Amino acid sequence: MSAQPDLSKLSVGQFAEQFRGAMIPLSNTFSYFCASVPMSEEDVKEYLEEPIAALPPAIAALLPKVSIMLVPYLERADGNKRALPRDEFVVSERPPDSRASWATQVRFDNEEVLVFALKDQDVSEYHYRFYHVLATLAADHASEEAFLQYSSLLREELNARVHGEVDEESWHMKQALLRRDTNTRKETKPFREYVRQSLIDTLTLYLHGICCDIDVETGPRQLPSRHLRKRLNLLYALYPPPENYAVFPEHQQPTR
Repeated sequence: MSAQPDLSKLSVGQFAEQFRGAMIPLSNTFSYFCASVPMSEEDVKEYLEEPIAALPPAIAALLPKVSIMLVPYLERADGNKRALPRDEFVVSERPPDSRASWATQVRFDNEEVLVFALKDQDVSEYHYRFYHVLATLAADHASEEAFLQYSSLLREELNARVHGEVDEESWHMKQALLRRDTNTRKETKPFREYVRQSLIDTLTLYLHGICCDIDVETGPRQLPSRHLRKRLNLLYALYPPPENYAVFPEHQQPTR
């Protein structure tokens, strides 16, 4: 159980700097500090140990040192969703919805400090945000070969005019790309930015699905299931899950 510090609306950077020395190791890569509600052994298992244990070894190998800080609430100074860490604050009282944030990060040398607001957040939402941040780090450290294989798959989808995406941000980037570029064979900056975001969103789904029993939401913007399966098959080949973890239903061990 972590000691509960006095939160006087420290900026995320100030908070991370002040409590870096209090981190509790979880592995060679991960450590954590909790300034939110006291965490039981079961909480540590659910919020930290199990999500980390479900990471594919090839993904874990891509990550720098990661420190996880769990705080009560995060507040943006001006409600800007793209606020910098210096404009986001760790607070003990729930901020207005227009200024609330659920996750942010700050970097110190080769260390990534991930800060998550825990109060009033469902554990499934926390898991999604946890994996989204790790997917972003993994995508930014992925090999050029992995990036090329994924971009080749997306180019096939674009040439076939496949509708939909996995999440909101990649959906909007895909629409902007299609409006801007009629020739999807070109290796443009917007295309590479779309590939990166699509990889992040799809990798988030893949990692979350290894750890937890989740459902893919259906809707008019959702990528058709057969194309989603092709993406997940590629990620499975690039980043196999840990031993005894299933990705697809056919991988699950039959119950006796």
